[in-house]
Amino acid sequence: MNNSTSSIITIGREYGSGGRQIGQEIANYFGIKCYDKELLEHAANDSGICKELFENHDEKPTNSFLYSLVMDTYSFGYSSGFSDMPMNHKVFLAQFDAIKKLASEGPCVMVGRCADYALADNRDCFSVFIHADLDWRVNRISAKHHKSAKEARDMITKTDKSRASYYNYYTNKKWGNAASYSFSIDSSKFGVDGAVRAIIEVIEIFDECKKK
Repeated sequence: MNNSTSSIITIGREYGSGGRQIGQEIANYFGIKCYDKELLEHAANDSGICKELFENHDEKPTNSFLYSLVMDTYSFGYSSGFSDMPMNHKVFLAQFDAIKKLASEGPCVMVGRCADYALADNRDCFSVFIHADLDWRVNRISAKHHKSAKEARDMITKTDKSRASYYNYYTNKKWGNAASYSFSIDSSKFGVDGAVRAIIEVIEIFDECKKK
């Protein structure tokens, strides 16, 4: 079997749904790179903005006046054309540019960080959203991070709220809404392995359709 793809696969995910693992396994199957937090490093290197700012800003809501003021004290290293822009926007645009640049280098998997929005005009982009039953995610996070069920639930609520706010703030779409993505799947129904297999099959169909 030829396990190649011509697609750039973007993955949005609820916290605890296995999105990162699913993305890595899809990348392994097709023999392509998977970018998760690596996107931040590429954006930092290309923009000259220190990596810590990307990490502090990573998929966090930005519509905070105080946050903008604090971030703006670090306004350095990016092109002068952006000098009047709050640092949180500079960080997003640098990340946006890095996503487009990596996509131009060939097929890959990108996890989170509004990659589907950045690549909306790319005909090779196939966007996936992975969601799952809350109790299933609580059990998964509890086991993975050695947390109580209450702690895991709090982590999920906080992270999902942050990701949704970030996505909704920067895109004209709604985080988790099926209409915002090419394909949506419940990993608690399929399991991580089943979700990987299902997404791979749909991507292969997508690749075939692009040839017509």
